[in-house]
Amino acid sequence: MGDMTPDMDASARMYLGIDLGTSSVKAVLMDEAGEVRASATSPLEVSHPKPRWSEQDPATWWSATEMAVAEVLKGTDARRVAAIGLSGQMHGATLLDKSDAILRPAILWNDGRSDIECAELERVPGFRSITGNLAMPGFTAPKLAWVRKHEREVFDRVAKVLLPKDYLRLRLTGEYMTDASDAAGTLWLDVEKRQWSDAMLAATGLDRSHMPQVFEGSQPAGRLRQELAERWGMDTVPVAAGGGDNAAGAVGVGIVRHGQAMLSLGTSGVYFAVSDGFRSSPEQAVHSFCHALPDTWHLMSVMLNAASCLDFTARLTGQKDVPALLAEAEAKGLQGNGPLFLPYLTGERTPHNDAHARGSFTNLGPGTDRADLANATLEGVGLGLLDGLLAVESTGLVADEITVIGGGSRSAYWTQMLADILGKRLILRSGGEVGPALGAARLARLAIEPGASLDAVCPMPAVTAVREPDAARHAYFLQTRHPLFRRSYEQLKPLYSDAARGDDFRPS
Repeated sequence: MGDMTPDMDASARMYLGIDLGTSSVKAVLMDEAGEVRASATSPLEVSHPKPRWSEQDPATWWSATEMAVAEVLKGTDARRVAAIGLSGQMHGATLLDKSDAILRPAILWNDGRSDIECAELERVPGFRSITGNLAMPGFTAPKLAWVRKHEREVFDRVAKVLLPKDYLRLRLTGEYMTDASDAAGTLWLDVEKRQWSDAMLAATGLDRSHMPQVFEGSQPAGRLRQELAERWGMDTVPVAAGGGDNAAGAVGVGIVRHGQAMLSLGTSGVYFAVSDGFRSSPEQAVHSFCHALPDTWHLMSVMLNAASCLDFTARLTGQKDVPALLAEAEAKGLQGNGPLFLPYLTGERTPHNDAHARGSFTNLGPGTDRADLANATLEGVGLGLLDGLLAVESTGLVADEITVIGGGSRSAYWTQMLADILGKRLILRSGGEVGPALGAARLARLAIEPGASLDAVCPMPAVTAVREPDAARHAYFLQTRHPLFRRSYEQLKPLYSDAARGDDFRPS
């Protein structure tokens, strides 16, 4: 299964990467030089039938995949494709009966209905040492506990539980298989041992017969079915186990070795650091997962609102757009003892795990203007990222420099401020749109070339800029502003839960 496709000139080989996101399926073709030669995207829709519910029909994943693959293969000799790799949104619960029929819409990563079941799972003996994580509604196991309690007729018919990308694998190969990075996000995996935990499965009324077999992300895990190969004009090529979206995204940007780290400044903010051993800090809401490569793990801090806070402040202050807001902030600069911003607009993950937390501006004065609020927003997000960085570093995993990706990385002013806040050298690289689909294609190549150099297959993109931290400014942020930031949250925390009790009140 791991053999190279026969009679194919190595220089002509291509690798197909498929990423099943929440809003779209993306397919890319990567050549032997590691360059993306073609890409295609097919949109998806999310259903919210009730408050806090988030679902998708897995059948739409497959139809979108077929459209994206057909588009990306246009004008290409599909027989050049030597392997396929998969990536996808993590944590989703895809429930199948014994005939592989879909039993109900898939419950997605951003579904929040299972908070009671999370509290119940936390009482399982050894829960945190096995899973390396807190129980959160986003994970898969609490979703099955909810289905068991509220949709018993569905639960009793469940024969297999698959993660989203692995439902695509079933349609591609006919096999029930997954990879360790995606499986780590279920709360059923013993993350250190990289295999299913019988105790955690039993806690939700399941056993290993309900689970796909676990592989490493760079291993072959099935072959393309003959019928599909003929329809697409391909050979029955290997399909790599692949990875969850964050792990595959890290492979795509070359974050693959111990001590390497990246910071993603998108709608949310993610700090991702690679470890050569299992580490965890669940009490600080750090995610501890397997990486998509053998004998490699990663820690991840997640803040729910990062670059999205800039959109909020632009709208709040009447600024026309975020670039104009950033220009105004830079023109004035960050003032000493200025306003303080808590970026918890929709709650927070690391380090608070507080769904009720909300954003705020404090320390306002009569002279506070829009530029001050903009700078406070940039600083507040940075101080939230510092919280996450310190939580990860509390495990002993410390990076010397951090690669920055995502839309927020385009601002030289903000990235320099972040370097000063974090006290780290920040590296900006070309190819800002690199995504998990490229990582999936790289894993596909490793699946048929297990002896290939990791540095050759997973290089980092070229450096475009470096932001060196200023020692004096870092000391100011760490010793003065960060303690104020933390104290502000602690002082306001009792109000969040009190305010949440009035969520359903509608004044007449």
